Amino acid sequence: MLNSTDVFVIGGGPAGLAAAIAARQRGFRVTVADGAKPPIDKSCGEGLLPDAKVALERLGVTVPLADTHLFRGVRFHSSELCADASFPPGGVGLAVRRTALHGSMTERAAALGVDLLWQAVVTGISGEHVCLGDRTMRTRWIVGADGSNSRVRRWAGLDAQSRSNLRYAFRRHYRVAPWTDRMEIYWGDRSQGYVTGVSSEQVCVAFASHDANLRLEEALLAFPDLSARLRGAEPASAERGALTANRRLKRVCRGNVALIGDASGTVDAITGEGLGLSFSQAVVLAECMKSDNLARYEAEHRRLSLRPLLMARLLLTLDRRPWLQRRVLRVFRARPQVFRKFLALHIGAVSPIDAALDGVRLGWGLLTA
Repeated sequence: MLNSTDVFVIGGGPAGLAAAIAARQRGFRVTVADGAKPPIDKSCGEGLLPDAKVALERLGVTVPLADTHLFRGVRFHSSELCADASFPPGGVGLAVRRTALHGSMTERAAALGVDLLWQAVVTGISGEHVCLGDRTMRTRWIVGADGSNSRVRRWAGLDAQSRSNLRYAFRRHYRVAPWTDRMEIYWGDRSQGYVTGVSSEQVCVAFASHDANLRLEEALLAFPDLSARLRGAEPASAERGALTANRRLKRVCRGNVALIGDASGTVDAITGEGLGLSFSQAVVLAECMKSDNLARYEAEHRRLSLRPLLMARLLLTLDRRPWLQRRVLRVFRARPQVFRKFLALHIGAVSPIDAALDGVRLGWGLLTA
């Protein structure tokens, strides 16, 4: 077993594997360590928006088609109202179960020659050394990809952060054929529901709420149309929960240590941008390590986070405001081009400046709806 490497990634989830793959694509020797055994699961909506799909393809990761479901737009539901928008031409989202995605990313990393250490617990870092129990490995770069409760972040003294809109999310899969090629978002008084087909035979259903006691079955009662769709469908997984929030760090680098994915800050799950953001971060981080310039990664990380954080704040203005939800959907139905532009802005297909005019139209529509 090697005693040194160029890049040591702590955390073998999708963010860590993305960092490892991107680093190998640039010629680094890479080691990944994680205390778990693959495939690693996590509660999430499991839909990759078009920009995330493109970022995954840049890493050379291919998920078998049988394990995926393509979606071509977004549909909002609120009470009796519904609004629908397609992605810009050529834009297609990819829905895939988290375990299937992790399996494909693991295979890609292994094929590139990444040294994968599963069920290996990292106990500390010091300078250019990583400690794994009684063993020490020397490395040029240390990448913390160990999630929102990152120990690497704490060890590196990067814990200073701001957090807002802490919410509770739950997810379960059902054995039922997807009924649409849209990612569906159901707006309610107490929670939002997210439905995405993840294969030809399964859908992923998730809910997010400020109520720590609200669970999936109770949340479903507030959405009779969705409940009817799922009536008689057999659960295909256990209910799984997680916290979600907008969390921003003051810094994501110190010395030879860089953070990525949820370890480096989070955007609320309402955006669907968490995985895509980590894939983009991985590519930039590898480029910055190659040029020996983590200061650039600090700046690029902040730039990459701006749009998802903006969209999270915009979408969360609808949270627990039924009157505003209905007004927005009325505008989206009456002016479908506004919804399409909003969706294009969400996935980075247009700039905020390009979308400003339709923002004015949306504001006027809200006043007159």
